[in-house]
Amino acid sequence: MQALRTIHYPNLKTVLMVEDTLKRANRPMTREALKKKLPTKVMHQTLNVILKYLEDSGKIIDGRKGILWIHNPSPKLDKAIEEGIEL
Repeated sequence: MQALRTIHYPNLKTVLMVEDTLKRANRPMTREALKKKLPTKVMHQTLNVILKYLEDSGKIIDGRKGILWIHNPSPKLDKAIEEGIEL
């Protein structure tokens, strides 16, 4: 099986546009719903590259019900996690 080549890499503006749209969503969103919500068109393959990057960096979860923004940059949350007790 041959690996897929990435033909179109996203620019920063496109990545930020996808991030912003996912941050404002209040529930999981399918790829098609995300494409419709974006202010400009994004190629499917380019969107997949962005979503892979966001998932690998821990900002989204891409699950059965859709894509959900999970990143929380709160210092209080980081401190609570560090000081928490592992069961």
